[in-house]
Amino acid sequence: MQNVYLGIVLAPLFGAIIAGLFGRKIGRAGAHWVTIMGVAIAFLLSLVVLRHHVMQGAEPYNGTVYTWMVIEGIRLEVGFLVDSLTAVMITTVTFVSLMVHIYTIGYMHDDDGYQRFFCYIALFTFAMLMLVMSNNFLQLFFGWEGVGLVSYLLIGFWFKRESAIFASLKAFLVNRVGDFGFLLGIAAVLMAFNSIDYADVFAAAPLMADMTIQIIPGVDWSLMTVICILLFIGAMGKSAQVPLHVWLPDSMEGPTPISALIHAATMVTAGIFMVARMSPLFELSPTALSFVLVIGSITALFMGFLGIIQNDIKRVIAYSTLSQLGYMTVALGVSAYSVAIFHLMTHAFFKALLFLGAGSVIIAMHHEQDIRKMGGLWKYMPITWFTFLLGTLALVGTPGFAGFYSKDSILEAVHFSHVPGAGFAYLAVMLGVFVTSFYSFRLYFIVFHGKERMDHHTQEHLHETPAVVTVPLMLLAIPSVVIGALTIEPMLFGDMFARSIFVLPEYNVLEHLKEHFHGAISFALHGLTGLPFILVLAGLGSSYYLYMVRPDLPGQIQQRLSVLYDIMNRKYLFDEFYQSFFMRGSRSLGTALWKYADAGVIDGLLVNGTARLVGWVASVTRCLQTGYLYTYAFAMIIGLLILLTWFVTR
Repeated sequence: MQNVYLGIVLAPLFGAIIAGLFGRKIGRAGAHWVTIMGVAIAFLLSLVVLRHHVMQGAEPYNGTVYTWMVIEGIRLEVGFLVDSLTAVMITTVTFVSLMVHIYTIGYMHDDDGYQRFFCYIALFTFAMLMLVMSNNFLQLFFGWEGVGLVSYLLIGFWFKRESAIFASLKAFLVNRVGDFGFLLGIAAVLMAFNSIDYADVFAAAPLMADMTIQIIPGVDWSLMTVICILLFIGAMGKSAQVPLHVWLPDSMEGPTPISALIHAATMVTAGIFMVARMSPLFELSPTALSFVLVIGSITALFMGFLGIIQNDIKRVIAYSTLSQLGYMTVALGVSAYSVAIFHLMTHAFFKALLFLGAGSVIIAMHHEQDIRKMGGLWKYMPITWFTFLLGTLALVGTPGFAGFYSKDSILEAVHFSHVPGAGFAYLAVMLGVFVTSFYSFRLYFIVFHGKERMDHHTQEHLHETPAVVTVPLMLLAIPSVVIGALTIEPMLFGDMFARSIFVLPEYNVLEHLKEHFHGAISFALHGLTGLPFILVLAGLGSSYYLYMVRPDLPGQIQQRLSVLYDIMNRKYLFDEFYQSFFMRGSRSLGTALWKYADAGVIDGLLVNGTARLVGWVASVTRCLQTGYLYTYAFAMIIGLLILLTWFVTR
């Protein structure tokens, strides 16, 4: 099987290298075929791995592919840990990536950077696969930084746009903040365990559970809490949790296919996967679990609020991603790691569907993204309309759809949890159900129904997008509907993740949920009478009334709540805060260091000061070197007299 594992990561890399280095020679068709074939091979091999480890229950594979170096007994290696968790992740990543690759043929058809884009998205897939298949922290960090680097290239793909340059730099810098914490966490693991291999660290972790360290002299800190919080800071950057969330909405400056890939299957899911993989460490720190839970709750609710006021079709979905990532993080915080992975998987399908559906609308609207200039598109784009509706129903958690099974499982898990902060989290995620339903149906009604608000020229040329765009939508719509019902029992209540995820008995909320689970159909029927579905209907009815029946009311509400609207429109002032205290502060510090340290001390005193001192000494000694014989004779006589006087007076 080792050759299969190698094929999964190397096939997309091979496609990326060919498209990147030889794109001009092989042409556009060659570039997309070589990368699509690479990702398709990875997907087919992932299905083999899924069958081997999930359906057949094979033992996890943990092996070294290449030893880079050994330093004082610490082995730095490239290796694979392949188990059921890995199998689910690589299958999800490669399938969504394959759909995005096919879709890109239609979306980027007229773009000058066609070959370059295919190279980047294949490279993105390779980096994510290396991350999820790693068996040590070194390779994890390689994949972690790899997805960060390629996201920078893809968000700023249209580099002639100033907004794209700013967005890519913002994403890169914000992730550097999180990655600094992540790197410190890895360093702490190395310091404590003298190894960066998962198996060694997880085996020794229980022995370190009560160990303390002193970061501040005289103050004891739990080693495990410090390690887990530092690692989670990295996840806060990658998975866009408050306050390191600010880069994700701006990532919409990249082409729509990469928005789908980042938001659905790569990059943002890396943090969720990492915490699930590190469950043997997080379970030993209740403080870290509470920290994760509270951060996720705040993100789930307050980022959802911002989706209500957005008018850019992609930004509405982007804030939806932020909110749903918060739900996954909440699940991690209550030790329901398998539920977080379950929601990660279902979310990948319907969020990719929504983003690619939005891209289809953008193509038909001649790259118009303002939803206020749309309306009534269902009659012109029936396939896009229907698949987008299915994605919306899955997102809001309609009973029977994939999102319902995963999101309601999170709600139930939080309800049964006793982790400090669980009460606040339950209130936040339950209120978030209404918020999600409201902004999702608001987007759906404004874009596809109601008055047609586009200009006459656009209206005349409106039509369904080509098959290369709509076929991926239909293929993504299928798992968006059925994958939840098919997989909830083995993923949450079976032993699928028994050898991948570790949960202490006192935190095992799924045991309580299992007592009330009687099958997928029963779960869906029970959901029809539950509070979450009532909140979904309330969100649907509110959005329909406000935007279909009384479209004048939202403007009036905005005027009456102008102060609140302004705060939300300015994203809770996070950008202003960072610009004032960090960007401007850093510039002021840099200017001061340049003026006083560099120009004043280094240049003024050391470099130029030394030069002036040498010049002054030279000017003085120059006076003694006249070139006249009598001057030297006079100096010798004076010197002789001084010596004689010294000897006589001793």
